[in-house]
Amino acid sequence: MLDYRRVASLSLEQACAAFLEHLEHERQVSANTLAAYGRDLKQLNAFLLGRRERTPELRDVDKLSLRLWLGERSRQVGASTIARQLSAVRTAFDFFERRGMVSSNPARLLGMPKLRRSLPKFLGVDPAQELMATPETTAKPPRDVARDTLILELLYGSGLRVSELVGLDLRDLILDGRGPGDDSLRVSGKGNKQRIVPLGKKARQALDHYLESRASFASPKGGELDAKALLLNRLGSRLGVRSVQNIVKRYGALATGRADLHPHALRHTCATHMLEGGADLRAIQEFLGHSSLSTTQRYTHVSLEKLIGVYDQAHPLSKKR
Repeated sequence: MLDYRRVASLSLEQACAAFLEHLEHERQVSANTLAAYGRDLKQLNAFLLGRRERTPELRDVDKLSLRLWLGERSRQVGASTIARQLSAVRTAFDFFERRGMVSSNPARLLGMPKLRRSLPKFLGVDPAQELMATPETTAKPPRDVARDTLILELLYGSGLRVSELVGLDLRDLILDGRGPGDDSLRVSGKGNKQRIVPLGKKARQALDHYLESRASFASPKGGELDAKALLLNRLGSRLGVRSVQNIVKRYGALATGRADLHPHALRHTCATHMLEGGADLRAIQEFLGHSSLSTTQRYTHVSLEKLIGVYDQAHPLSKKR
């Protein structure tokens, strides 16, 4: 246990570096989570530096300084961002407290802002099917059509997060060849937690077409080709998150007229359609890789909203209100 009096003068930047190292190597959080924590703590450090005009120390962080920082941030960002940043500071100071670097956690003296939880955005069955078929209607090269179709099928058919999608390697394919429904993917989710996700018939067909043309994604200059990554860009390297977002956005505009369609909306669509099809909530939780059932239960509200809409349109008593 560290002596609190000895480390009280430790700079906030040094302490945060130790916390981020803990997140990366001991808790093994995702790169995106690590970057988000780093940005939030860096902003707090910059705020304190501006107020004191000296290197902020760990002991400079108290309830008042946090309240002033969040007050300034609230003029620039929404409540959800404020809640996330306060949560980041709470988690960091929990770490500092456990290590004896501080005597208490000042962030726990502040209440979280109230958030209005929005319902997940999703597509209906018909628009989703139209979206899946859209790459075939474009004038893109056959290799791009095959890859883009596979992307859409995995986001919707297998309910993958976009980070899980671009992180897939060829070795993550579990293809036993016994027939439709027997194939699956090994997916690394949040916190590097692995799960096995079924690969549907259409997704398997899209995968076969893509693998036939995968070699043609080799770099036109040097012929380089990433030997590990499943999905490749035009330079033969692993496809990135931003590229997938642009692909979904483009096809969303063509198929549904929605230029704001995001990869996560296809994951929501997958979960909603499974629930409406009679899937057990626990099974959906396992399928999506949710650590908490409360996250999965959001989709029950979506289905309830749809049920109420159907009732209002069709039930005789609803017309007598």
